[in-house]
Amino acid sequence: MNTKRKMFGLILSVAGLLMPIFFDIQGLDFVGEISLGIFVMAACLWIFEPIPIWATSLLVIFSQILLLSKEGPVYLFSNPDYIALEESVSQGEDMESLFAVPSEALEDEHLLLYDEEKRTVSSLEVDIIEDNGSIWISSEELAPGALIVIEKDHWKVTHEPIGFQNFYNTLAHKIIVLFLGGFFLAAGAVKFGLDKNLTRLMLRLFGTKSSFVVLGLLVATGVLSAFMSNTATTAMMITVVLPIISQLDTGDKLKMAVALAIPCGANIGGIATPIGTPPNAVVLSALSKQGFTIPFGDWVVLAFPIVAIMMFITWRLLLIFFPPKSKRLELKLEGGWNKSPKAIACYAIFGLTVLLWVTDKLHGVSSYMVAFLPIALMPLFGIIEKSDIKKFSWDVLWLMSGGIALGISMKLGPAEWLISLVDWSAFGAFGIIMVLGLVAYLVANVVSHTVAATILMPIAISLGTSGGTSTDFNYILACVTVGIMVSFSMLLPISTPPNAIAMSTGMIESKHLMRIGAVVGLIGYLLASLFGYFLWEGMLPKPF
Repeated sequence: MNTKRKMFGLILSVAGLLMPIFFDIQGLDFVGEISLGIFVMAACLWIFEPIPIWATSLLVIFSQILLLSKEGPVYLFSNPDYIALEESVSQGEDMESLFAVPSEALEDEHLLLYDEEKRTVSSLEVDIIEDNGSIWISSEELAPGALIVIEKDHWKVTHEPIGFQNFYNTLAHKIIVLFLGGFFLAAGAVKFGLDKNLTRLMLRLFGTKSSFVVLGLLVATGVLSAFMSNTATTAMMITVVLPIISQLDTGDKLKMAVALAIPCGANIGGIATPIGTPPNAVVLSALSKQGFTIPFGDWVVLAFPIVAIMMFITWRLLLIFFPPKSKRLELKLEGGWNKSPKAIACYAIFGLTVLLWVTDKLHGVSSYMVAFLPIALMPLFGIIEKSDIKKFSWDVLWLMSGGIALGISMKLGPAEWLISLVDWSAFGAFGIIMVLGLVAYLVANVVSHTVAATILMPIAISLGTSGGTSTDFNYILACVTVGIMVSFSMLLPISTPPNAIAMSTGMIESKHLMRIGAVVGLIGYLLASLFGYFLWEGMLPKPF
């Protein structure tokens, strides 16, 4: 069944990519059709996963270079119709030469010149002379052999060419550097036990009462996942509690509550910071393309209330759905602080980086610049070595790069075309956010959260820039709200890696995960909608 699913996805992706060759899509020009084909290909490959999702991102960049860049073969071998000028009338040594041109080549006293060597089209203002039904032009910049474009609606004329480096640059986008800085911090924290020591300190605050131990696990996992990979945090926390909960009675539902607290805490806690989960980075990268930046500290202030409320709600739901039989649970967490010079340096760099991130509005240094602090200093002090770097989740960075690159081509027509298929003005600003959020929530339950955010961000932005919605629609607010809603999609084991890790413990079944995931997801979706429209509206910049 899995093989058939992958083959079906592969066939759909190829068909989507080849779509511009066989179909003329009304409302899209040739470039828009190619861009839509790349989008459909990527969506099919991401959803059905016949190849790894990070490989799909690299294929997106490769396809854009071949099919959309001005250095690619499609651009190089596709030329608009043109005529070569021949000097028709000489006006003397001090006079400009006159050239005869067909009337269809003229438009508002401008000619479109085609540079065959540079493969570019440019506009040139000319003087027009009409004599006995003939049309002559003159310009100091014209010379015999100049190529005048006749086919004015050709895609090379109507579109500004994109250099291949614009697609390559997504591999080193500032959002990628921000996440890479987070990777360095996380690797250092794991290497020198900072994560486990912070967990030990936080869990001690909650005592040994079973219900509060569950809350402690939620909070500890959430705090760590705000700065570390959700997957790595979940894996670490599972190893911490698995030996302890295995000692509980078989019929004690506390096992399920503890096992589910960890993926729930990881998914919700990742919302708290820009580096907490890739969908946050997808939101920030999409907005940065529009010239808007949300500082690290502003994101934390914006996200913390909903994270705190959802943590409390999830805690209560876990205790209601899985009431513990044991009243007390003793977590014997051993360990101590590493006092070696490298460990101390790691702790200092970690603390300084986080401090600079959350106070970026006070000192004015961009969080993207601060992110390079651990990247530069940790290798310098020997905290991170070559073997550590090899263990980084580079596939996550490549996945995000492909999403950023896809956003570039989606702005060439497909995003606006897709939103034109629906009368969004009938929903109102709040209704649009609700609809987009519901789509995001449903899609993110069956595909990667990052993929869901990547697909929806260009559409949300185009909704705001196309003028087809209500006048008070704020696409910046919509992007942030939808990006946060994605992280509440935790219905299935495949919805997010933390869910799959929790399932692998054998402490829970799919029905347990679906039960808590459905309720937490629905509440999170509704709460994010309300927060977005009534609270975050005043905290985010306005695009108009």
